[in-house]
Amino acid sequence: MDTMGRHIIAELWECNIDKLNNMAMIERIFVEAALKAGAEIREVTFHKFAPQGVSGVVIISESHLTIHSFPEHGYASIDVYTCGDEINPNTAVEYIARSLECNNYEKVEVSRGIGPVKMKNIQNVQM
Repeated sequence: MDTMGRHIIAELWECNIDKLNNMAMIERIFVEAALKAGAEIREVTFHKFAPQGVSGVVIISESHLTIHSFPEHGYASIDVYTCGDEINPNTAVEYIARSLECNNYEKVEVSRGIGPVKMKNIQNVQM
């Protein structure tokens, strides 16, 4: 392993507004994303805001997946941080974007624990 971890930060735009405001659905999507990536789930905590929006975290043995949704903007900010070589955070990010019916998203990968912050290529993805 040449890094302590891989951290993907993603901006999801033009998502399904109803899904962004459905805490139970978002929780299921995030748990499934962690499992699809091969992660071991430790804890799951999500919160529904009034009148809208969801924030949550799935703690995995390898680190975490988080979301903050803004249904009024069709937007969600997510991050997936994995330690070690076994888990590919991109698998989880791509699953989340598809599941939220996101029309486009931008993601950047940060290698963690190797000294000065180095961002890998920013990718714009059209769905």
